[in-house]
Amino acid sequence: MRFFKLNKKINLKYIFGEILLLFIGINLAIWFNNWNSSKKINEGKKIAISKITEEIEDNKLEIDSVLKNNYQILNAYKDFKNIYDGNTSVIKANPKQLQLLRNSYPDYFRTKDSTALDNGLFRYRGTTHINLEIPTLTEIAWKTTTTLNVTNEFNYDCLYELESVYNLQRRVQIEINKSADALQKGDLEELMIILDFLNQLGSQLQTNYNSVKKSILNCS
Repeated sequence: MRFFKLNKKINLKYIFGEILLLFIGINLAIWFNNWNSSKKINEGKKIAISKITEEIEDNKLEIDSVLKNNYQILNAYKDFKNIYDGNTSVIKANPKQLQLLRNSYPDYFRTKDSTALDNGLFRYRGTTHINLEIPTLTEIAWKTTTTLNVTNEFNYDCLYELESVYNLQRRVQIEINKSADALQKGDLEELMIILDFLNQLGSQLQTNYNSVKKSILNCS
């Protein structure tokens, strides 16, 4: 009986070569996948930062306009309060005094008729006209960013600053809405209190907007 023995030579170089190629291929696939994911995340973050910056710039323009208008209303009310004769529909002043106020605050008080009094004074009947600016401060870009979890890629300081500025913006929006309600009720004293507080909050919001615009590019 013959016994046959199969001698097969193992090619270790070939095996190690195949293993090395497999190792390199897997790592390249992982690296490419990570690179592609990182690229998408960075692109999403850039878009989010761009949209938030644009939103903040638009809201700041709205606030700038609101505060400018509010200061005008507050100053007009302060000056006219000295000549209101019992209510905001009647004033007592001489023609020169009234004209000076009209030059400073056109259309604030619209005269209907007048009655001559002593010492060159007149009682003017009319209406106090206040034009409030009631914008809606948006936070669509911020809400979209948080919904898509893009904020997970922002550092803590950046997140804290952004959340703070939008929280303050909501408080300002509440005061803006309150001012509209006070004007609708015709309560000018309450309106002036609200506008004064609104201007304080609005000034702080302007400062925060400027700070965020400078730091948001470092939200990595």
